[in-house]
Amino acid sequence: MAIYIHQLIKWPQFNWNEQDFISLLSEVRHLQGKLMGKVELLGFELKGKANLETLIQDVLQTSEIEGEILNPELVRSSIATRLGLEYSGLENSDGNVDGIVELMIDATQNDDKVLTEDRLFGWHAALFPTGRSGMHKIEVAKWRSGAMQVVSGGMGREVVHYEAPKAELLNNEMKHFIEWYNNEQGLESLLKAAVAHLWFITIHPFDDGNGRIARAITDMQLSKSDGVNQRFYSMSTEINKQKKSYYSILERTQKDDLNITEWIIWFLGRLKNSIIHSSVIVDKVVAKHNFWMKYATKISNDRQQVMLNKLMDNFEGNLNTSKWAKMTKTSPDTALRDITDLVNKGILIKANSGGRSTHYFLNDNF
Repeated sequence: MAIYIHQLIKWPQFNWNEQDFISLLSEVRHLQGKLMGKVELLGFELKGKANLETLIQDVLQTSEIEGEILNPELVRSSIATRLGLEYSGLENSDGNVDGIVELMIDATQNDDKVLTEDRLFGWHAALFPTGRSGMHKIEVAKWRSGAMQVVSGGMGREVVHYEAPKAELLNNEMKHFIEWYNNEQGLESLLKAAVAHLWFITIHPFDDGNGRIARAITDMQLSKSDGVNQRFYSMSTEINKQKKSYYSILERTQKDDLNITEWIIWFLGRLKNSIIHSSVIVDKVVAKHNFWMKYATKISNDRQQVMLNKLMDNFEGNLNTSKWAKMTKTSPDTALRDITDLVNKGILIKANSGGRSTHYFLNDNF
């Protein structure tokens, strides 16, 4: 029978070998400082847009880790609405989208970055507004009352990867964790993010949603470390890229002793990559800004503005007249006139293909 770290006598007295990652920690700190300096030069409006793009990725990716694929446009609309940003696109609401958006915004944007039992219950209720996870009824906004195992394999071939603390221990476990998170001031802030993530996910206090809430706690701590109420890099994106490795390192750590050096190195590695890749989001925001600075006065109607924004965001496949007509709810003739107008102005370029495969792409020379 496996012994898990939460069953050890000294739990949760984590320890680590700092010399094994001190240079990596220093490198991540340096990259973090450079990024904060870079975004500071963007100005208020562009910082807000970079924050929006990062939050969109965070929401999409933290959900995808759990196998839930959200509509990017609904996510964009939900976040823009809550941040008071202008957005022209889908206005429909979706409970699943709005719940995870509310959770992430509360964790990262609000000045009050303390954890309370009530705040965690609020996050959990936002994730599961119907009281169900899929078709299954779950306990919402309360600690779970039953056992919790992480299991894979079909019926009769189940493999137990991890078993969380018993339900009767959760009140004390979470009280200890919350007190530590709010009062531990001596621990380096990035290390605190790594420890908080592992500690919470090891307790696994809810029926469902533990991974998303663990990553929200991580983002809350990282925003404290950055010293801003905005996000400019997405840790969840990097975790999703390394999902198999993520679950593997968690399982090894939870079955090992309380020395969590390997976990911290893994965490800092993903954090390093997320900060490096943040330049993609920042550069995209700047490029979009430059595009509208050049072409804003050449746009003939709102349809063109909406479609050009879509082309610069999460447009799937090739743009053709039928897709334009469908997305803007206009006739094929109107769509062709809109597109031809933009081609004549040098904003869109017609691809060399002809016939039914005729399509257009954005002129990125701006």
